Amino acid sequence: MKVPLINPIQPFLDTQRCFILDGALASEMERRGANLNDPLWSSRMLFESPELVQQVCYDYYQAGADVAVSSTYQATFEGFERRGVGEREAITIFQKSIQLVKEAREDFLGNPDNRRGRLKPLVAASIGPYGAFLADGSEYSGHYSLSVPELMDFHRKRMSILVECEPDLLAFETIPNHNEVVALVKLLSEFPKMTAWLSLSTKGRAQLADETPFDKAVEIANQSDQIIAVGINCLPPENVLPLLKIAQKITSKPLLAYPNSGEKWDAKNHCWLPDAEKGDFGTLSLEWYNAGARLIGGCCRTSMKDVANIRKSLQNSL
Repeated sequence: MKVPLINPIQPFLDTQRCFILDGALASEMERRGANLNDPLWSSRMLFESPELVQQVCYDYYQAGADVAVSSTYQATFEGFERRGVGEREAITIFQKSIQLVKEAREDFLGNPDNRRGRLKPLVAASIGPYGAFLADGSEYSGHYSLSVPELMDFHRKRMSILVECEPDLLAFETIPNHNEVVALVKLLSEFPKMTAWLSLSTKGRAQLADETPFDKAVEIANQSDQIIAVGINCLPPENVLPLLKIAQKITSKPLLAYPNSGEKWDAKNHCWLPDAEKGDFGTLSLEWYNAGARLIGGCCRTSMKDVANIRKSLQNSL
């Protein structure tokens, strides 16, 4: 018997016609003094400064986000093992990651003013790509040659633990590799009550990061009822529209877009260029909405202000 699916974002789309995502987690924690120069990246804060993780999630709810995403993008059993963290402790950390977001939501909803005019915001469990575990930038190239079964095996235990923590949905983020798209969609079917959004890492305006056609990845997502939205993240804002237009021809699922701030990364010196121009996310969000995006937010270097501008712009226009 087929398990009836509950789409947790549908009430938001029915009520406000859009779903506001949060913004950058890692760079926001860095703004607040966190040192994330570590292969575990933002996941390091789960055991070094969990109160900071919770506060950032709370602040994104406060800024207008309809969801906060857990700090597990770069968290894997294999990565924890490299740091001397055993399986039992790793499971506890994964459980803590979801609990922190849930506690942030409870604190937010504890203020009656925050409940006025707002649906109960969601908790999403972040699942990053195999390339994030490598911690060498492979999520932006997708150049790893694991088979679909190997990638399913890599993701299975982590996904199982996170699903057991009962987030509202999963967030497959920055997925750069065609085999990995297939693997995640197949693996999701092993958890028939769970839904996910699928967000792809791209190269240019028509390809996945591994240079396979972007439309082929969207087609794979379109075949799964459990994938409730598909789109792109962690890309320059100027590349969003062409990719949304491709996706719009393939699927009727809600599209999602949460690009970087528009600032440029200096790979040679490992820093963001200070004079690079940021995108106006209030204006851009309307362009993306008109191209089919319904889940809209920000990725690296975006801020509470960007999320607030997205919400204000869409609320005033829809």
